[in-house]
Amino acid sequence: MRNIVLFLILSAMTLTAYTQNNKRLYDFTVDGIDGKPFDLSSLKGKKVLVVNVASKCGFTPQYAKLEELYEKYRDRNFVIIGFPANNFLSQEPGTNEEIRTFCTTKYGVSFPMMAKISVKGKDIHPLYSWLTDKKENGVLDASVKWNFQKFMIDEEGRVVDYAAPATDPLDEKIIRWIENR
Repeated sequence: MRNIVLFLILSAMTLTAYTQNNKRLYDFTVDGIDGKPFDLSSLKGKKVLVVNVASKCGFTPQYAKLEELYEKYRDRNFVIIGFPANNFLSQEPGTNEEIRTFCTTKYGVSFPMMAKISVKGKDIHPLYSWLTDKKENGVLDASVKWNFQKFMIDEEGRVVDYAAPATDPLDEKIIRWIENR
């Protein structure tokens, strides 16, 4: 009996430690590009592609393909979340309002855009700290190399993979993940 009690206590402690060290996307609230809080738990049950974006980057035309991807799969429990960041050669210098105007007028972006954040360095946003650090997400280490790095989050809110900045948003790797092929 004593061994069973000890086993149960150790199991509970292990589960608690695992849960604390392995947050999910749903544990975060961020600011939308409009300045209002956006609770990521509202995305439960959806696959989420998290992308750090910039308006003055060689990869900026990816906005068009991200929008195409979003339009094609948005009705299949899929969403893209864009996070403007100015971490790479000051390629996102605009205000949130300027970024929103740029995205909607130039690329017709309709997927959710969040407020500008930092995706690396000493001022890294907690969400990106979780996305990039295996100790926090329990799956992988993946420092952000440049604008338009894409993180794939499953329907349970767990990081499952990422795609490099140069990866086309319509790449077969991303499509297979969305379609579960």
